[in-house]
Amino acid sequence: MSRVMSGVVVPALGLLLAASGAAGQTPEARLAELGIELPTPDAPTANFVKAVTTGNLVFLAGHGPCGGLNETNTGKVGLDHTVEEGYAIARWVGVCLLASLAREIGDLSRVKRIVRVFGMVNTPPDFTQHSQVINGCSDLMEQVFGPAISKHARAAVGMASLPRDQSVEIEMVVELHDP
Repeated sequence: MSRVMSGVVVPALGLLLAASGAAGQTPEARLAELGIELPTPDAPTANFVKAVTTGNLVFLAGHGPCGGLNETNTGKVGLDHTVEEGYAIARWVGVCLLASLAREIGDLSRVKRIVRVFGMVNTPPDFTQHSQVINGCSDLMEQVFGPAISKHARAAVGMASLPRDQSVEIEMVVELHDP
């Protein structure tokens, strides 16, 4: 049985990326065009920081859905949520990653490349559509930064559980332009 994702728009998997790659448009302008306002990043729930910058790389810690956990973003994808709902959760986690990234670096135009995305999906043992779920985050990065910047190495894996029963957790590594 699927839980209702109230207030979450699930984009079609074949969504046209009209906002991506627009000449001269900043990532912040693309976010606004997509109707996305970056939330205030949640405080870490354990002994870590949300982002660490070393040289030109920013390592973003594993992020779950920001703004609080509830029945729309906890539980197992493939049991409590459909793949489409998992996609929407992963997209929201991508927004949360961008909020932490913006807090760390200030201006998202400093992003040279999304290097790596590591997505973890809370699933039952027989679930096999992890990639389709994590596409929610990857597709968002393409919409915000365009394909030249957003194409990244990626892993999408299933987990028996995730902290606080969140449905999706994602880490990201980002390269910045030279100062």
